[in-house]
Amino acid sequence: MPELRKDPIIGRWVIISAERGRRPSSFGSAGRSGEAAMCPFCPGNERETPPEIMAYREPDSEPNGPGWRLRVISNKYPALVIEGDIEREPVGMYDRMHGIGAHEVIIETSRHAHDMVEMTVDEVRDVLWTYRERMIDLERDSRFKYIMIFKNYGEAAGASLEHSHSQLIATPIVPKRITEKISGAERYYRFKERCVFCDIIRHEITADERVIRDYDAFVAFEPFASRFPFETCVIPKSHQSSFLEMSEDEYLTLAGCLRDVLQRIHMSLNNPPYNFILCTRPISDECHEHFHWHLEIIPKLTKVAGFEWGSGFYINPTRPEEAAAYMRSIDTAEFRPVQRTGI
Repeated sequence: MPELRKDPIIGRWVIISAERGRRPSSFGSAGRSGEAAMCPFCPGNERETPPEIMAYREPDSEPNGPGWRLRVISNKYPALVIEGDIEREPVGMYDRMHGIGAHEVIIETSRHAHDMVEMTVDEVRDVLWTYRERMIDLERDSRFKYIMIFKNYGEAAGASLEHSHSQLIATPIVPKRITEKISGAERYYRFKERCVFCDIIRHEITADERVIRDYDAFVAFEPFASRFPFETCVIPKSHQSSFLEMSEDEYLTLAGCLRDVLQRIHMSLNNPPYNFILCTRPISDECHEHFHWHLEIIPKLTKVAGFEWGSGFYINPTRPEEAAAYMRSIDTAEFRPVQRTGI
């Protein structure tokens, strides 16, 4: 069973999961031609994956067989496992608990090597709606404190399979980085009685130096203190602490916004590997007034090296203002997908 172990100096929890070391990598084993006989995420290969948790299917198709357009499964090599009790215990001076959680894979499309930038807005909306449905279901489990949803695109960004997918991990503790964000937002709120994220949105729209595009209900911009080149934030303009607070129409609007931003990154940077992370409030946490959910999109363009690891500083060689200007200049009406080559 996986374990969570706590660093007693900075309070960071680490997952020790030997099972993850057994993951095979078939990234790039099949080309864009669609010949994906060895891909476990392709239709016809459902026996190679755990049973599906949910799926969008043709009416006459059977579970765990072909006929689906989106499918959710448990991760075959989970970082955390859903069976068991947390059982936190001391180990001498240290703290340890069982690695209880949920680790799921959202297979975003049945088409091999067909990425989110190539999907229709309705297809992207289905992916976002699936995030919502899985979050609602897992929040009922009292063992879980946080649900992290993320996407690794490209081998350099951590993807081990080429087939387009994202992941969900429910954890029994709130990750340290989320706790730090909430604490910082709470300090700001206590001082100014305003949400810091709402203030950032107002400032960025007014200054108009780092905004990529204003989508009415959402805005995409390069953060003032971007850690990485072309790091992008997508955030709702109305105050919402949770991803689940959106109306049904807003999921469709967000889908168009997300696809547009990813297409701009794709065209600007020649289809780079990237990560995106959904940052939302913890389960049952009373941070409604001062926290504001958002998406972070981070192209994998630079390496984190010794100085960054040792100091906590990041060195960004690209001014956010220049990155935003370049992203704004892209005409997504001319979008043509670039084939992945060794990313």
